[in-house]
Amino acid sequence: MEVLRTIAAVRAARRAVAGSVGLVPTMGYLHEGHLALVEAARAADDCLFVSIFVNPSQFGPNEAFATYPRDEERDLELLDAAGVDYVFLPEASAIYPPGFATTVDVGAVAEPLEGKFRPGHFRGVATVVLKLLQIVRPDRAYFGQKDAQQLAVVRRLVRDLDLEVEVVALPTVRDANGLALSSRNVRLSPVEREAAPVLWQALSLAREIWTRGARDAETYRRRLRELIDAEPLARIDYVSVADPETLEELERIKGAALISLAVRIGEVRLIDNVVLGAD
Repeated sequence: MEVLRTIAAVRAARRAVAGSVGLVPTMGYLHEGHLALVEAARAADDCLFVSIFVNPSQFGPNEAFATYPRDEERDLELLDAAGVDYVFLPEASAIYPPGFATTVDVGAVAEPLEGKFRPGHFRGVATVVLKLLQIVRPDRAYFGQKDAQQLAVVRRLVRDLDLEVEVVALPTVRDANGLALSSRNVRLSPVEREAAPVLWQALSLAREIWTRGARDAETYRRRLRELIDAEPLARIDYVSVADPETLEELERIKGAALISLAVRIGEVRLIDNVVLGAD
């Protein structure tokens, strides 16, 4: 495995690759969810790039960029063991050099949900993802379903700008108790970690309601809010029932629906989701 810290080094390595290339973009502090993406890419592509970059432009003024968990040595050991060919590990100055001014706005899909609570977040996401795709030029890029709105943003970016890359989405990886794996889970206290599976319990309830035949979207919002509100440590930012592609809120579910949650457990903000009716 080779660690590359400059754009020029990545481009030189990419030119030397004869077969297909996969890219797994990450912000590091890797967990089993990231490694599932790596495993899928390793199986599908001849050459695998992983990027590790804590992107400052997607953090708001009140968000913890400086304290975002980092462990470069551990991450590189995990990626080496997983058979990664190249790791792109740039400094912020390589991605955003002096005078950098261009940003990417993907429109309405970035505005609700996380976009409402984190203004500018998806402008930062779309900009850095476009840069990574342009630098590495992968055949496939791999993302987790846990960040459903990010996935919708990336798909819109690729579609609207006619990028020659296949966006591959993989299922959310969870703890035994259903808690979606996330780098921010490390900030949960033992008591908060016991409360955090309430998100998965709510999403499981949504699946039950779907199986029973309910299609009124407000029924889902109300029932899920009631369940989460019963957990004393939980504070809801949103419970959404939306179109999986546009993220427009639904009144009635006629096809597929994205059920997504943002809930604060103590000071830790968690997100999770399921898609109903996609099969």
